[in-house]
Amino acid sequence: MPQIDASFAGQTVITTFEMTPATAHDLLEKLQSAYQEVIRHQPGFLGAGLHMNDAMTRICNYSQWQRREDYQAMLRTPEMRERNREINTLCKGFEPVMYEVVGVV
Repeated sequence: MPQIDASFAGQTVITTFEMTPATAHDLLEKLQSAYQEVIRHQPGFLGAGLHMNDAMTRICNYSQWQRREDYQAMLRTPEMRERNREINTLCKGFEPVMYEVVGVV
């Protein structure tokens, strides 16, 4: 489970997926499967959380990595390239954005 701490020196990635309620649970299952079967075993992976809004139109994924390069290497694996093509068919789009923790209350 991710720990949000202002002293965290690794890479935080927040990805937002936009979908319809009709595909929400299928998309969530694909994401959970990717984390259980592939992502959690990648070098540098520290933890992640998945959040779905009440309207089932957005999923937010918060993940932490030791280094930016670890996250980028995971995306380039053949397994994740194939999975991301499948995930893309279930949503209107998704956007991963790299962040730095600058404060915690």
